[in-house]
Amino acid sequence: MNTLFDQTTINGMTLKNRLARSATWEGMCDADGKPGQKLIDFYRTLARGNVGLIITGYTFVSPEGKHLPGKMGIHTDDFSDTMKEMTRAVHEDGGKICIQLVHAGGQTDSSKAGRKPLAPSAVKLDQYPELPAEMTGEDISRVITAFGAGARRAKDWGFDAVQLHGAHGFLINQFLSPLTNQRKDEYGGSIENRCRFLLKSYRAIRSAVGPDFPVMIKLNGSDNLAGGLTIEDAVFAAKALDKEGIDCIEVSGGTPASGDQNPARTKINSPEKEAYNLPLARRIRAAVKCPIMVVGGFRSFEVAEKTIQESADYISMARPFIREPDLAKRWQEGDRSPARCISCNSCFMPGIKEGGIYCVVEKKEQEKKQKNRK
Repeated sequence: MNTLFDQTTINGMTLKNRLARSATWEGMCDADGKPGQKLIDFYRTLARGNVGLIITGYTFVSPEGKHLPGKMGIHTDDFSDTMKEMTRAVHEDGGKICIQLVHAGGQTDSSKAGRKPLAPSAVKLDQYPELPAEMTGEDISRVITAFGAGARRAKDWGFDAVQLHGAHGFLINQFLSPLTNQRKDEYGGSIENRCRFLLKSYRAIRSAVGPDFPVMIKLNGSDNLAGGLTIEDAVFAAKALDKEGIDCIEVSGGTPASGDQNPARTKINSPEKEAYNLPLARRIRAAVKCPIMVVGGFRSFEVAEKTIQESADYISMARPFIREPDLAKRWQEGDRSPARCISCNSCFMPGIKEGGIYCVVEKKEQEKKQKNRK
């Protein structure tokens, strides 16, 4: 029977357990997307906390694909020394690190993209800050090439794997969704056509890194949005990727326009509210042969362990590791009490105001303890 602390292998990458840090925005890079020492130390701390696989914050492959300030980029060879320092820091503390590759598409604005945002179709939607420009064939080819170039850099710089971001309303998800993809050419219409950009991006990455390097994807099982990607479409995409040789699929759901069914839900205060993407993950797992990872509201050891035993191969979390980077180590050493994260999402506010996310609740509690000691 599988347990959270099994050692496993994904295409030659050996992981010490089945717990992954899911990608999130950290806000710890400069205006060009170059990471600083704060982010390197952040990942080092996760490695010391025995996280099986650290998936970096979403990293833009092309400058106009940038989403939020302080976001990491992999669009230039100029970051080589810093990125090598990052992977070396994680490896020195026994960790493995996968870089997530993304293009924001229409889910950004002109001030961050440096131009009018690009998207599959020029449609006005709640999830778009402004009306984007429809991508030309040349735009599509250039971005696909950028995904491959980013993967090549990642491998050269010592990352252990790469992950495509095909969820949460970003560009790949925009091509998959009939709501955001209203094209009349080979990239729009049927689900076969809407998968074309994803599959070409995957092939560019695989060509760049070779067959023996782990390539993963974070895929929406559903956009949880009227007219958006459905589980049936997600299963089609997952099966196509599985046939192409994808090494692992992390299942998520929702977009910024999905209301209370968005990717980072609040008020997860009971086991019944945990694992909210698990029904989607089960559907996808039944259709593919590759390993399945699932993210979405895991807080208790019991729910995570049951999921590993019955429904998925890996569990990923983001917010709990912001408050407790040593959560995996704590659980492994026998303290199985739930994660201390209260799912308030306050951790993201300092990323804009102070140049880096952290758990606001934990900081206040620590300050209170120090004050009481005095």
